Amino acid sequence: MSQTATILVIDDEPQIRKFLRISLVSQGYKVIEAATGSEGLAQAALARPDLLVLDLGLPDMDGQHVLQQVREWSQLPVLVLSVRASEAQKVQALDGGANDYVTKPFGIQEFLARVRALLRQAPQGQAQPALFSLGGLTIDLALRRVTLGGSEVALTRKEYAVLSQLALYPGRVITQQHLLKDIWGPTHLHDTHYLRIVIGHLRQKLQDDPAAPRFILTEPGVGYRLCDALEG
Repeated sequence: MSQTATILVIDDEPQIRKFLRISLVSQGYKVIEAATGSEGLAQAALARPDLLVLDLGLPDMDGQHVLQQVREWSQLPVLVLSVRASEAQKVQALDGGANDYVTKPFGIQEFLARVRALLRQAPQGQAQPALFSLGGLTIDLALRRVTLGGSEVALTRKEYAVLSQLALYPGRVITQQHLLKDIWGPTHLHDTHYLRIVIGHLRQKLQDDPAAPRFILTEPGVGYRLCDALEG
């Protein structure tokens, strides 16, 4: 990836953000800043950065929670930059989807080398959109908000989890086993009735006629897919 990459820095310390901005801009990167987790999540969805530098000690939410929310819809590289130096904190962040972890205080040359390494590893041209929209249905994966015809649709956690999985890969079949394992856990691989019930509730709430579906299509015996274009 070229050094025109966009890097989002989420850190509540102005002096740290200034130091990182000066250092990264000097290397040819474009830098976007956020001082809170909620602002950072919005920037991640709107600006579609190539790399996220994330502090864990944010004023409005823990950085681990920011990481968790980002990973629900994006695989952009995340470099955690934190004063938390314990092994448990590092393991939690890395298990939660962080690609690298640097503790403060840090050497800027090592930091820049890790940035370059993550940008080299990042897949190009495969960024997933944070917003799915089709025929009056809008699924905002960053804000976890679903609307139909402009009105918000109230979904249970399981209903949203299934719909967001389908929205990550519109047009592609997601198998029953994948959905069951990811949402209910590996001990529920054969509990397909759970999935049928949730899909039924989703179709009711999205006013999606099972006989002539506009949004959620069933691939019998295989799984489900979310239409990426109006069909029929």
